[in-house]
Order: sequence, then structure tokens, then C-alpha cells
Amino acid sequence: MKEERQFDKTIISVQNLTKKFGDFAAVDNVSFDVKAGEIFGLLGPNGAGKSTTLRILSTLAQPTKGTVTIGGYDTVKQDTEVRKLIGLVSEKMIMYNFLTARENLMFFGSLYKIPKDELNKKIDELLELVRLTKWKNTQVGTFSTGMRQRMNVVRALLNTPEILFLDEPTLGLDPQSSVEIREFIRKLNQEKGITVIITTHMMVDADLLCSRIGIMDHAKIVALDTSENLKKTVSGEDKNIIKIKVGNLSPKIIQSVEACESVDNVFQEDPAQLRVICHGDDAFDGIVDSVRVSGGKIISMENTQPTLEDVFIHITGHEVRDSVDQRVLVPPRRHFGASSRSR
Repeated sequence: MKEERQFDKTIISVQNLTKKFGDFAAVDNVSFDVKAGEIFGLLGPNGAGKSTTLRILSTLAQPTKGTVTIGGYDTVKQDTEVRKLIGLVSEKMIMYNFLTARENLMFFGSLYKIPKDELNKKIDELLELVRLTKWKNTQVGTFSTGMRQRMNVVRALLNTPEILFLDEPTLGLDPQSSVEIREFIRKLNQEKGITVIITTHMMVDADLLCSRIGIMDHAKIVALDTSENLKKTVSGEDKNIIKIKVGNLSPKIIQSVEACESVDNVFQEDPAQLRVICHGDDAFDGIVDSVRVSGGKIISMENTQPTLEDVFIHITGHEVRDSVDQRVLVPPRRHFGASSRSR
């Protein structure tokens, strides 16, 4: 569970940030602040503008318009000072497979011109922090994906950054490795005081880690708040989220549910289950009637708490389900209706 904490000092300020490639706006007039000590998330599908925003914040790209200051320094005019404050873990893992864990870190540490004795001590501490000490003399090419990602994060910590940028930190990891990476990020934030900015399209990462979440879609931030407050936009006083399991679920039954006056959105979670966002006191009865009239056999129904995916659908009208990994591993849900549908 996330610890509820208060943050006061602004360490990153993004104002009217725009990045264009020709006529295409990859980032479109984006503004937000990050407080010192936060874990701040940018959540959205691939192509929403998250990684481009992160590249600008980490001085790897310059904005077309707008300004970014980090620790009081302008990322364009004072990029050298900014780089002293930050560490970057890109989506692509940057490690040399034929080198050992220690050799990799010695090489990258030398780029920061860290004195050798100091660097050796720091590497020992960091490898212990991520529980990789026993593999320090093992070639990185033999590591699992999760171990390599931990190494990738350690590489970004060699210069003792105040701010750590993480681009899709659990992409492609198995569930156990994802849990380990999240625990490590939380530990860095809470024990080392490092401010963390994460880009992700993984709902669970944003929900479990982030103090605040900016939802990005089509190059803009369309919502920004805590996870709890974002979920309240879906679960207002007249909103319900109902899971219904139907033994003989069919397109006819789904269309009947979608046609109910009380229903805002319907999407299929698996071959037998629907998740229905609805409103009004009569919604439950109306959904039951629509299923039965269509010949459906109801196995179970329950009211559930909203998820960040519900929030994203409610705000944007579509799901965050566009990565190659997700298309391969998770059958796409059928989605019906739209959050903007009028009643």
C-alpha cells in the first residue's frame, strides 16, 4: 500500500510544454509540477507522449515551446546543472552482456569521473541494495530480465541523483520481478529520499506506487490527481461498477446490456464476464432484466470498486491496451459504448 505523505517543495516545474516533429505534436501544451519526495506517474498508452516528455525532462530532447525547470535549473539553458541532479532508466536496458555486473558498473561509473575507491564502495552498496552481491562477478548476459532491470536502475544511481526518471520500469517483466522492482522503487523513495518520475501504461504500477498520477492521451494530460481522487470521478454518488458473469454470454446479451438507459460503458473482461459502469438506483435491476430477456443465465453479480482502467475509459473513452506485449499475452477485451454517451 502507498504511504499517504505530504509534499511541499516543488522540484520540477513543467509549463506549457510542447514538442513537435514537423506538424505532429508529440507533446501538446502540457503543464504539471512534481514535489520533492514524490513518486509521480505519467500513465497512458504508447504514443501518448509520455516518453517524449521524459526525454525533455532528462535533457535528451529540447522542447518546441514551453519551459521545464528542475531543481531551479532550466533544462535547455542549464542542462549541465540539471544532469548533476538526475538519473535516467530508459525503456531499453543499457548493459554490456559480456561484462560482469561489477565491470558494467565500473565502466558507467568512470563516465561520471567518480574516484575509483569511492566508486568501488558505491558499487558494493548498490549491489547489496538490489540483492545482487552474490552475482557481482557474473556476466550480465546470463541474468534474468528482472535482474537486468535491477542492474539498469543501479546504473542510474551511480551519480547519487536527487531525481530518478523511470521509463516503463516493469515492461516485459514477470509478475515476481515486477513486484521486486516496485519494492525497490519504493525503497529508494522512502529510505533514500529520491524523487521518482515514472512513465507507464501498466495500471498496477501507477496505482501501487504513485503519489499523484497524470493521465496522458493524445499528447495531452487529460487528468491529474491522486489515484483515490481519480477513482472518485468514476464512482460518484450516482455511479456503480458492476461485474456480471453470464454462463452463455453472447453478442446479443452484451448489446442488450449496452442498450440499458442506466448503462454508460460495457466491456468484456473474459468469455463469461462483463464489467458495467452504470448510474441510477435502478441500474442493477435493469441490467438483470436485460440479460434475462436476452436469454442469459446469470452466474453471479457484484458491485466493485473502480480501477484506474475504469478511470481511463471514463475520461478517454478507450482502454490502455496497445502494447505488443499485452496484445500477445492478454486477449483483447470487447469494449462497447463510450463514456461521453449522453443520456
